[in-house]
Amino acid sequence: MSSPTSAQTPRGDDHTKTHDSETSSDTATDALRAAVGQSFPTTVENLKGLVAIPGIAWPSFDPKELDRSAEAVAELVRNTGIDDVQILRCDKEDGTPGGPAVVARRVAKPGQPTILLYAHHDVQPPGDVSLWDSEPFVAQERSGRLYGRGAADDKAGIMAHLSAYAATAKVLGDDFGLGVTFFFEGEEEAGSPTFRPFLEAHRDLLQADVIVVADSSNWKVGVPALTTSLRGLVDGTIEVQVLDHAVHSGMFGGPVLDAPTLLSRLIATLHDENGSVAIKGLLSRDEVAVDLSEAEYRADASVLDGVRLAGTGTIASRLWTKPALSIIGFDAPAVDVASNTLLPRAKAKFSLRLAPGQDPAEAMEAVRHHVEEHAPFGARVLFTPGESGEPFQTDTTSAAATAAMSALGEAWGVPAVEMGIGGSIPFIADLTQVYPDVQILVTGVEDPDSRAHSANESLHLADFQNAILAEALLLSKLNAGALEGGHKGGRGTLG
Repeated sequence: MSSPTSAQTPRGDDHTKTHDSETSSDTATDALRAAVGQSFPTTVENLKGLVAIPGIAWPSFDPKELDRSAEAVAELVRNTGIDDVQILRCDKEDGTPGGPAVVARRVAKPGQPTILLYAHHDVQPPGDVSLWDSEPFVAQERSGRLYGRGAADDKAGIMAHLSAYAATAKVLGDDFGLGVTFFFEGEEEAGSPTFRPFLEAHRDLLQADVIVVADSSNWKVGVPALTTSLRGLVDGTIEVQVLDHAVHSGMFGGPVLDAPTLLSRLIATLHDENGSVAIKGLLSRDEVAVDLSEAEYRADASVLDGVRLAGTGTIASRLWTKPALSIIGFDAPAVDVASNTLLPRAKAKFSLRLAPGQDPAEAMEAVRHHVEEHAPFGARVLFTPGESGEPFQTDTTSAAATAAMSALGEAWGVPAVEMGIGGSIPFIADLTQVYPDVQILVTGVEDPDSRAHSANESLHLADFQNAILAEALLLSKLNAGALEGGHKGGRGTLG
């Protein structure tokens, strides 16, 4: 914090230096903007080429396409002038190979930091192709957006990293001393099953001072954001058992309730009358920097007219800093094959998003305690824990976060906002645990209408160009010593 003396009006010679510094900064920004703009048509064409490769890391899809995707990305990296490019993988627990990751390095000059730029080249399956307005793997431009599977999530993240690096290297020339490592994963959409062993096997190769994860979203079209919090996740199954075997509903119905009915009654206890999660012991906060209106949320989430929103507090807090529980699966006979039978057991799968600061193990036990305590009519309840993921929160006072917010504002021409994401990126927990001193920044190229994972996924091209410029500006700031004058220890926090 400045002292009263340093806050006084500077002398004439100091003012001249400040003006010269600002002029130099403006010139660098203009040069980077010009470089990004000049290469942008090629960037879009390269992105279209990546979209055309259906690299899906799920076992039911052709692994050769995933290999082809990795090779295409590696070639694009080489085209930036980097020769140290590798395609690496680790085996899964069952011995089968994990997805191919592209890792490339530009070694830092003495005294300069290293930044690791992460994105993933694998994509979600296209789903029901009839729901798409154009072919999923043929990128198509319409009304300022680029449509196609992976156009936004996350092949645009790859191209943002590569294009920002190329523009910065072109403008700075020999003055560019920053170390840069590209890490383009090949199995993120399949849950990153080998991510942790990959980090441990290549700990030194991926060592960095700052990590930029380009796999998030901006606040809205025309307004950039730094994602400063992510909710954690626990899931599992809840099974209700009431009979030893199925019996005739006419002969035995009445004195005993069937398992689906009792499971439904148990599920109903998970939320209170306002729709807030009613499980004791879970963290819940209202602290958010920005908010969105109910109308915006309804439009983004396609909520039907007349459906009342659940929970209390701001919309943003309900999305980012409070728990949210959903039933995402239910085992019961399908309607068209149902018989007049009292079913002896029924099972549901729950998914619980956790507020930043929440310990996943404690949350899992809280769910277990709740369902066992609320067993309806004395039914037997079997709770089986599933997967878990840590929440994340950025230290927004860190030098890297400050530089990123500045770069985003310069690129878009409007102030950037700090926003949360209701979803989870579990591998960020691995990054913070393997590299406890690193500063992690979560950025992205998506917007509320990108429809990642859904039909008609798309990328807003003007914002895409701004995202590239913002990252180029960030690289330039880090190259100029942005980490030296700020708080360096500000990595994200877990739990």
